[in-house]
Formats: sequence, C-alpha cells, structure tokens
Amino acid sequence: MTFSAKDVADLRFKTGAGMMECKNALKEANGSLEKASEILRQKGLSAAAKKAEKTTLEGIVTSKLASDKKCGAILELNTQTDFVAKNDKFIELSSIILDAILSNKPSSIEQLLTLKSGNTVISELISSRIATIGENIQPRRFELFQSGNESSIVGTYIHPVGNKIGVLVKLTTSSPVLNTSELEELAKNIAMHVAASQPQPEYIDSSTIPSEVIENERRIELGKEDLAKKTKEIAEKIVQGRLEKILSQRCLISQPYIKDPNLTIDKLIKEKSKQLNTDIKIAQFVRYNVGEVLEKDASMEKATAQV
Repeated sequence: MTFSAKDVADLRFKTGAGMMECKNALKEANGSLEKASEILRQKGLSAAAKKAEKTTLEGIVTSKLASDKKCGAILELNTQTDFVAKNDKFIELSSIILDAILSNKPSSIEQLLTLKSGNTVISELISSRIATIGENIQPRRFELFQSGNESSIVGTYIHPVGNKIGVLVKLTTSSPVLNTSELEELAKNIAMHVAASQPQPEYIDSSTIPSEVIENERRIELGKEDLAKKTKEIAEKIVQGRLEKILSQRCLISQPYIKDPNLTIDKLIKEKSKQLNTDIKIAQFVRYNVGEVLEKDASMEKATAQV
C-alpha cells in the first residue's frame, strides 16, 4: 500500500515523531496510519500516547445549571475569531441557547436549532447574530446531565481564561442530602480537577474502560522493543504492571486531587460521603476544550447557520 506526503504529515502531527521515523513506520504498516502510530509508540518514538487533534475554530465553552442543580448543560459555541468570541452579543447568545437546552432538553444540534427563545427560532436567532457580528457562528456540541429517579446533583466549572475549557459533572447519592451546599462544592471541585488535570481523565474508573481499549494497550505494550528478549511469562507480568499504571492515569477516581495531591479523587469522595452520611458516586462527567475535534461531523455541517 502506498502513502502520501500528507499521510506522513498527519502521522507527524498525531505522534510528534520525526519525518523519517514516520516514513519508515508507514512503510512497515503498509500505509495504515493507525498501525504506523502503534509502531511508533512501541518503538518509543511517539511524543505522546494520545495527542488531541486541534482545529482553528475559535469560540467559547459555557455552561448553566438549573436552580435546583438537578440539571445542567454545557455548550461549545464556535465562531471564526477569538475577538468575536469575547463579544458581549456572542456571549449573550450562548446563554440564550443554554436556557433553551435546559428548558426543552433537546437530544441533538438539529433539534436544538428548531427550538424557540421567546418567539424566535434558535436558528433564526443565530443567523441574526451572524448578520450583526459579521462572522459565522455555530453551536458545535452540547451535553445535558439531568436527574432520573436517583438523588443527584450537577456541578460545573468553566476555566476563566478565555472560557476555552469547561467541565460538567453529575454526582449521585445513596440517600437525599438535606444541606446540599457541600455536595455542590464537591461537584464543582471535581469539575475543576477535570479541567486542570494532566493527563486528562477519560473514564470514571477501571470498570468503565471498554475491553477493546484495554486489549489495544496490552498489544502495544507487548510489542515494545525492550520486551523482545524477555520470556513470555516475564513479559506478561511487566506488561500487566505497565497496563495498570497507564489505565489508572486515565481513570478519574484514581488521580491525585489537584488541590491536595495526597488525596485521590476516590478518597476525597469517600471522606465527603462519610461526612455527609451518604454514599457519593460520580455518575457522569464531560470535558470540553474549544476546537479539540479535528473534523466537523455531519450533524455540525447540517447545523451550520449562514447569512
């Protein structure tokens, strides 16, 4: 299989490896970018195990909670320049859209655009702002957390520098908490941790990691060159230890709490559970970073509002 200069450039961007290393990996992988990426990781030539792909999209991440904190929404609203992203009318528009999400609970961007704010359809409101501001505007994505039958609370944190990073967290409790202020503070602090932590958490705990992710990591570790001369039994033991460490770093509850590295998130929650006399669990969390997705999906293309 052949590969192009663009394939080499894409692999360099994804892995941070040098040009010749990328070319050689693509040759070995018969042109497969995914396999070439694995080869570079196995050889220790990849700059990072996972690098978030970025676009040139500007905009903000913003969120809003219902008054009872039982429901919350997070939104990424994009525009063309950072200058417009700081515009009061643009920020006001994001607030209007969040209100529509909380009130109507849409399941998709397409559905969101058909909702009304007052007497105006959201898509028409966006078009009006485009005409006023002079740049294209589009809601990229949103997430809505809400309570079912369980006792729960939703918290959020938006990083104040540019409003580029935001997190939404939902906590559940085994019994209702009368004084919810401390539970609200815990949800906000966990959201703040997710916003700031490196590496970024991807899963709540090990039980939520898909089996294919675990097996993929195991295969990559087993293929690393430093294990080539080890016996199968020794290699398996070494890989198991590495695997536990790698996956633990990607689980939220296993991470050292940013405000107190002596505590893990799990221990922080257990201490608060004991204090409030209830069993607290992280039910959901999501982290948005403006422009972190490289290619716009079909729903975004359909949702684009133009003058």
